[in-house]
Amino acid sequence: MRYTSKQVRIARSDEEIFRILSDFQHFSPIVAGRVEGWEATAERCRFRVKGMPVGLKMVERQPNKLIKVSADDSVGSGAVPMPFTFWVQMKDSTGESAVAPQTHLRIVLEIELNLMMKMLIGGKLQGAIDTIAEQIAGAFNNPGNIQP
Repeated sequence: MRYTSKQVRIARSDEEIFRILSDFQHFSPIVAGRVEGWEATAERCRFRVKGMPVGLKMVERQPNKLIKVSADDSVGSGAVPMPFTFWVQMKDSTGESAVAPQTHLRIVLEIELNLMMKMLIGGKLQGAIDTIAEQIAGAFNNPGNIQP
């Protein structure tokens, strides 16, 4: 199943967004207090949500265009109950006469759901990735939240 977020606009360069989002270590101040046991390297992170271990790993990077992340099933309880991959797509949308950079961003989630899970959470996933895209845009667009 594939879910695509709405496109959001960020008043930063695609290069700056890529540099920050392509390294899990940059997420440490953002997730502090929101998850348990946060540990990160540039390539992998792991944490617990309501006691459940979660691991993510970078699987592909195309500078200033794409960051692809998947579940890291080597963390905690073994196999991931619902295998997934998500990617962040960025596109420079700065006009020739623009004073500041502009980047369009969207998130695509690909997840394997059985019929029961699809009925239970399928509709919520679309809303969730839309919210995540909006929160990323909000963080980058709010001066002081994310330093260049």
